[in-house]
Amino acid sequence: MSYFFEILSPDVIFPLFLAMTFGIFVGAMPGLTATMAVALIIPLTYYMKPIAGLAMVIGVSFTAIFAGDIPATFLRIPGTPASGAATLDGFEMCKKGKAQLALTLDLFCSAIGGIIGVLILIMIAPPLAKAALSFTNFEYFWLGIFGLSMAAVLSRGNTVKGLLSALFGLLISTIGIDVSTGYPRFTFGIMDLMDGVSFIPAMIGLFGISEVLKKLSLGEKMELPSVKVDTRLKVWEALRTMFKYKFIILRSALIGTFIGALPGSGADIAAWVSYGVEKNMARDEIGTGSPRGVIAPTSANNAAIGGSWIPALSLGLPGDSITAIVLGAMLMYGLKPGPLIFTESKELVYQLFAVAVLVQILLLPAGWIGIRVFSYLVSLRMGVVMAAVVLFSIIGSYALRNSYFDVGLMMFFGLLGYAMERINMPIAPMVLALILGRMIEDNLRVGLIKTDGSYLPFFTRPISLALFIFIVLSLAGPYIFSFVRELKKKASD
Repeated sequence: MSYFFEILSPDVIFPLFLAMTFGIFVGAMPGLTATMAVALIIPLTYYMKPIAGLAMVIGVSFTAIFAGDIPATFLRIPGTPASGAATLDGFEMCKKGKAQLALTLDLFCSAIGGIIGVLILIMIAPPLAKAALSFTNFEYFWLGIFGLSMAAVLSRGNTVKGLLSALFGLLISTIGIDVSTGYPRFTFGIMDLMDGVSFIPAMIGLFGISEVLKKLSLGEKMELPSVKVDTRLKVWEALRTMFKYKFIILRSALIGTFIGALPGSGADIAAWVSYGVEKNMARDEIGTGSPRGVIAPTSANNAAIGGSWIPALSLGLPGDSITAIVLGAMLMYGLKPGPLIFTESKELVYQLFAVAVLVQILLLPAGWIGIRVFSYLVSLRMGVVMAAVVLFSIIGSYALRNSYFDVGLMMFFGLLGYAMERINMPIAPMVLALILGRMIEDNLRVGLIKTDGSYLPFFTRPISLALFIFIVLSLAGPYIFSFVRELKKKASD
C-alpha cells in the first residue's frame, strides 16, 4: 500500500496542480478543447515518470470539461463541446440572477459525476469493456439515432421547428468526403470543406456570436454590467438542491459512464443524451432555467471521462479523442494498454485510480478559483464583455486549425443562429444533429455494405433490437403515460 503515497510526492502533486490550472484556463476559453489541452500537455511529460505524466493528463481533462460550463453559464458560449448542453438551463439561470447557484451545482456535480465514473472504472472495467466491444456498426447506428431522437424531446412545444432544425443540421453534417465512395459532397470546390463542417466554430457561432447580435439588436446599453454577479458560491443552497435531485445525479452519471465507455463516443454525446433524458421526464420544466437541466449534463460529461478509460485500459481501445492521445503516451512510457496491464503494471494502474479520485477532490478548490476569476471578468461593462466574446470567438475558431476559413464559418453560423432565434427555431436540435450526423451516416453506410444492402441485422441483432425498442419507448412513453392518466381521470370522474 506504500506506493499510494507516491502520488502525494511533490514531483506528482506539483505538475498535477499546474495541469489543473491549465485545464481551467483552456476549458473557459471558447474553442479550446480538452483534447487540445491534453495534446499540449503530453510533450511536457516525456521526461517525467509515467504516473506524473498520466496525473497531468487526468487533471487537465477533468478540469477542462468542468471549466467549459463557466462561459456557457455566464455568456452562453460553451467553453468545450461537452458544455453545449449546459448553455440551455445554465444561461437561463444566469439571466434570473442565479449564475452562482448554477456554477456551484456544476462544480459539485462534476466532482460527484467524476467520482462515480472513476469508481465504476475501478469496479467493472473488464466486463463493461467487453460489452462495449460487442458494439458494431449496427449498434452504433441506433445509438446515434437515440441521441438524435433527443431533438424531438429538446424541442417539445415546437416540434415542427425543432425537427426542421435537426434536419438542417443533418444536411450540414453530410458536407465533406463520402465515407463509402471517397467522393466530395457539397464542397463547391472548397478544400477546407473536404473534412466537413468543423463542429467547434459552428458551435461558437451558434451560441456565442448569435447572443452578441441579439443583445445589439435589442439595443441593450453597453455601459451597464454584463452580468450582476454575487461572487459567493451558493454552497448550502446547492447541497439542498442536489439532495432533492440526488437520483438525477446518479442516473446521469451512470448514463455518462456507459456512453463514455463506448469507443468513439464522448462527453459531449453523454451530456446531450443525459439532458434529453431529463427533458423527456421533466416535460416543460427543463429549458427554463431549471437546476435539473444543469445537474444532468454536468454529472454526465465528467462521468464520461472516467468511462472512456474503461476500454482504454482494459482493451487498449480509445474511448474518445483524449484517451486516443493517452494510449500513445502510454506507449511512449513503455506501457502496453490492454488486459495484461492489470498484471504487468498493477501498481501503476492502482496509482492511476488513486490520482483520478484525488483530481475530483482537488477540482473543488480549482473550480472555485476559476469561477471567482470569471465572475469578476463578466462584471465588467457589457460593451467590454461583448467585445471580448467576439475576440475570443475569433481566436478559438482560428486556433483549432490555424484557419481563417473557420473564422468565417463561425461568423456564418453566428448569423444563422441569430436568424433562427428571430423565428423561434431552437438551436439545440441543430447542434445535436451536427454532432451525431456523421456517426449515424457512417455506421449506416458501412453496415449496409457489410450486409449487401440488407436492413435485417439492424433489427435482428439482440443489442440493436433492444436499442430500437428503447428508442420507441422513450419517444412514445410520455404520450402513453399522458393517455393513461387521462383515462384514469375520466374513470375517476
